[in-house]
Amino acid sequence: MSPPKEDIDALVKARLQQAQKALEAGQLLFEQDFYADSINRFYYAMFYAVLALLVKRQLGTSKHKGAISLFDREFVKTGIFSKEMSMWLHRTFEQRLEVDYADLIETSMQDANECYSQAESFLRQVREYLQVQ
Repeated sequence: MSPPKEDIDALVKARLQQAQKALEAGQLLFEQDFYADSINRFYYAMFYAVLALLVKRQLGTSKHKGAISLFDREFVKTGIFSKEMSMWLHRTFEQRLEVDYADLIETSMQDANECYSQAESFLRQVREYLQVQ
């Protein structure tokens, strides 16, 4: 049995709020020259937005790669979102892994700024899509 629509809507709203807070945290970190940390937050802004989409479709996964794969299958291959958005998500995920786990990685202001622009656009497009659903 499916959860009530109100529960789904509340969880979608909560995921979008998480995404917005991650984006704002990333902005603050970026402004203080914490570029690697800002990339982490920009990735999570995208990730939480993907989780909002998956909740709306009642799809779930416990892993980041699983969520990214579902996003590609359900929303990119079907033409709802562009391949460019998929590339942004994949690239930011890889950058996040590097900055969080690799040794001796230098992150530039340009890399972080690009992630910010992409995360902001990603979140905006997901919000616009969810408003009409």
